[in-house]
Amino acid sequence: MIPTPESASRPMRTAAEVHRPLRLGVLLSGKGRGSNMANLVAATRDGRLHGNVVLVVSTARGAPALERAAALDVPTRLIPADEYPDPLALDRALADALAEAGVDLVCLCGYMRLLGPEFLARFPDRVLNVHPSLLPRFGGKGFYGRRVHEAVIAAGARESGASVHLVDGEYDHGPVLMQEIVPVRPDDTPDTLAERVLAAEHRIYPEAIRRYVASGYQVPPQPWIARTVER
Repeated sequence: MIPTPESASRPMRTAAEVHRPLRLGVLLSGKGRGSNMANLVAATRDGRLHGNVVLVVSTARGAPALERAAALDVPTRLIPADEYPDPLALDRALADALAEAGVDLVCLCGYMRLLGPEFLARFPDRVLNVHPSLLPRFGGKGFYGRRVHEAVIAAGARESGASVHLVDGEYDHGPVLMQEIVPVRPDDTPDTLAERVLAAEHRIYPEAIRRYVASGYQVPPQPWIARTVER
């Protein structure tokens, strides 16, 4: 990778960090199934990632994904957002929980809230998100879940996909690490497109983490690109 002024300022991994297992923390805020969370857990157990998911945190009561994590024998914690009317206090509670668990890298899996500067400063360049479009297209506030796929089809786009990016102070805005391009079929519905894009998310999220960590947490000059092979 060709260094850039921005990448040169990012913290490199120490020799000890290179060899020890990565400690992943997952943040959830919705009532989704938690498939990306479960996929990251599977990746740490089947050899795709050298590490462990050491904590899954949800801000939503009764989140199915939190129950799914517990069933996978992953430590979980509920930090209800409704108990923290001040977003800064919620961010602080989340950061404290992840720090107490010794998390190296925070992975958002359906976390819909904007993380503030204090949280991001606690985990500089160590917060990732996966989004169901080819960012910067169809990203930003209000673009999540089925809404993204509806917008892609309504726009007549011929390609969609998934993106893994660093999280900054804006929705779906940080540097993109990896994308997988998924062709949009003429007969696609939001649901059929969502199914194939989700499969792409499952492929690239662990792989983007692996490459990012192996590079010493350096952002590539251009996103790593994969392409769905249509059968």
